[in-house]
Amino acid sequence: MIIFINDIPVRIWKAGNEPESGRINHVVDAATEPVTQSKMIHHVWVKNAEAKDLDALLALLDSKVPTNLLSLDITAKDYDTAKDYLLSKFKVVKAAGGLVRKKEKFLMIYRMKKWDLPKGKKEKGENYKEAAVREVGEECNITVKRGGRICTTWHTYTMNKNAMIKKTKWYIMDVIDDTRLKPALEEDIEEARWMSQKEVYHALEHSYKSIRYVVEQYYSLRELKSTK
Repeated sequence: MIIFINDIPVRIWKAGNEPESGRINHVVDAATEPVTQSKMIHHVWVKNAEAKDLDALLALLDSKVPTNLLSLDITAKDYDTAKDYLLSKFKVVKAAGGLVRKKEKFLMIYRMKKWDLPKGKKEKGENYKEAAVREVGEECNITVKRGGRICTTWHTYTMNKNAMIKKTKWYIMDVIDDTRLKPALEEDIEEARWMSQKEVYHALEHSYKSIRYVVEQYYSLRELKSTK
């Protein structure tokens, strides 16, 4: 499971599993040493984590003090308990969105000074697939055909001083009709633009890490299919 807390990717691993050693700069064994901010430098792995350690890590991630942490991997003694405990700290919002293709181009939207992908909250009585198609249509005024699921992301934010976490299921989509393409200004979307792969990766430099993750997962899945 991966959660983006204040745009920092936090991966939760089951006991016995661990991140690739080549991308970890520092290892903290929570069973023998405290979790402190001074140890949160670049890419960190915290192993043998319990509830108290998760509380400490959440406090550090939510700190107003600038951090040098780029990514965090956590191996919990009890994965399910750790996952449920983390989620209990937030109000869960369910959403769905899409990576829309038009031949070799992809649809990106510009909202709140960031490049993003169209997505939105799931409505009552609606499943994720239906929500994804509806939200893409409403935010960009286009018609799409939904394909398979790419991945699920979790990211945190604050609303009215409440800690929120948005669970978003992402789907690949192909455009059917974009003749009336326009951004939904009422959703704070300033621009909707078709981009080449090169342009997308440039836009991701001014985006969220969770959105970069969606695009990377799409290409990983496509590469996997091509090797079969």
